[in-house]
Formats: sequence, structure tokens, C-alpha cells
Amino acid sequence: MHKVVLYHTQGCHLCEQAYELLLHFFSPAEVNCIDIVDDEAMMNLYQCDIPVAQNCLTQALLKWPFNPQQIQEVLK
Repeated sequence: MHKVVLYHTQGCHLCEQAYELLLHFFSPAEVNCIDIVDDEAMMNLYQCDIPVAQNCLTQALLKWPFNPQQIQEVLK
């Protein structure tokens, strides 16, 4: 079951860093990576902020840059 959504775009090195950071707290199966490049509404919403991580339960968001303490407080 997914616990976190990571909104990203393909080839984004910051998105790759965010994913690796999330893996310190979640298993790969718990992180749902969603590429927003083909979603105009999501691109308009997050294009300047990606990567963006969202708690699936609370809907709380973390916009990049985020750190381990923020992940623990907002996403866990």
C-alpha cells in the first residue's frame, strides 16, 4: 500500500535525489512515483516545486527542498 506520492518529471535529478531520500523512510512499494509531465493541471500546480512528496493519508505536502526531519514530521 502506498504511503507517499512523489510527483516528479522524468530525468529530473532533484526528483531522483528526493526518491533516494524517501527510501530511507519508506520501502519502494510504499512510494508511488507519478510523472506529471503530461498532466497540464499538475504541471501548472507543481512545475516550479517538483519534486513534491505527499502523505497519502493526511494529504500533507512537502515541496523540494525537504530534509529527513521534515519527512519524519510530515510524511511518517
